[in-house]
Amino acid sequence: MTWRLRTLIPALAVCVVVSAGSAGCDTAGGRGSGEVSASPVGRILDERAEDGSPYREVDEEGAPQVTVEVAPDAEGGWDVRLRVRDFRFSPDGTGRHAEPGRGLAHLEVNGRRVAVLRTPEYHLAPGAFPRGTHQVTARLYADDGSVWAVDGEPVESTADITVSGLEPTPESSVEPIPEGPGSPEDAGGTVPEGPGSPEGPGQA
Repeated sequence: MTWRLRTLIPALAVCVVVSAGSAGCDTAGGRGSGEVSASPVGRILDERAEDGSPYREVDEEGAPQVTVEVAPDAEGGWDVRLRVRDFRFSPDGTGRHAEPGRGLAHLEVNGRRVAVLRTPEYHLAPGAFPRGTHQVTARLYADDGSVWAVDGEPVESTADITVSGLEPTPESSVEPIPEGPGSPEDAGGTVPEGPGSPEGPGQA
């Protein structure tokens, strides 16, 4: 099987920064979202991620940032590296409450979560992708399970990769990880109850 990374740039690694907003804001906003509860760390919004996690709105200045890079390795697998700014990964066992610029990252392949990261590096095994173009997304979460957001947009980054070969690998080879240790419910605390509480769908 032949693997190739889409040549958007000369290097093997592909990185795409998804801006979390063009300007800081002092009040909750972004696509009509309303502020529903105040917090010492940002504001919890009505807006939620696809996995049901609420957005934790912070001003753009000093907000966490992430860039995801994906490159093929010599064994046919894929090396993933996150480059972050104004953000630090929380070690295992960290308390379930939000702290400025701290938390973990969720790694998704084609919209399905495959890993919860407390370090900036991850390896996808050979055969992880079938033939075609795929999206690898990294999204930053606070330790309470809320999604860091700026101007109503989640702090995340997506890289596109393209795989070619004579025989496609079944897409089921990339399985979402189950709920449990490392998920926002297990890795973070609870957001205050109320209209903006994260009661609702769990992590995908």
